[in-house]
Amino acid sequence: MIKMKGITKIYAHDGVETVALAGVNINVEEGEFLAIMGPSGSGKSTLMHILGALDSPTGGEYWLDNQDVSRLNDDELADIRNRKIGFVFQAYNLLPRTSALKNVELPMAYAEINKDIRVKRAKEMLGLVGLEDRMEHLSNQLSGGQQQRVAIARALTMDPKIILADEPTGNIASQQAEEIMKIFEKLHKDGRTIVMITHEEDIARWASRVVTIRDGKIVEDRKNSRRTK
Repeated sequence: MIKMKGITKIYAHDGVETVALAGVNINVEEGEFLAIMGPSGSGKSTLMHILGALDSPTGGEYWLDNQDVSRLNDDELADIRNRKIGFVFQAYNLLPRTSALKNVELPMAYAEINKDIRVKRAKEMLGLVGLEDRMEHLSNQLSGGQQQRVAIARALTMDPKIILADEPTGNIASQQAEEIMKIFEKLHKDGRTIVMITHEEDIARWASRVVTIRDGKIVEDRKNSRRTK
């Protein structure tokens, strides 16, 4: 599903170049659950931005679902993001004085999907993450774990090929973090492809494969021994 070959990313500021990624090669198969780990400044966030079509590489090739993403223009990248990628962020990125239901509807509204269809779909996704009784609550009335569940429901509405999760448990308590990871585990078992950035070993253990990146290069790529339930 994902093929990256020789991906580089160089930032230039005031005549000084900073190499964020230095020739990354990585493949992700359909249905995999991949965790990307690395210290601060390792390049993992830059890699996630390129994977999510939020940024373009300086060099190399990035193929997503047999499409060369690295050569698309801004409008084409936006289309890829909305149709094929579901995002879950550490900060949730919800509209604060808007209901959980309306937040989940947003991607479908941007895609100009019929209102009746998107309401039905949003309710289904909120049910999937266990928030049937919180649909009309404003997002700022929900706990951190509940807000992240809303974000996951929103990420699923367009039936994306891949879910990208950037430190999805970074802002929530450990018990809520386990609940969130159980949702990701269920999505994985249902056949979803998940790529997750985390700096926590206990969170990475939920994934079936772990890639470690350091100084813009992949230094380890291993199958994971799944955590004991």
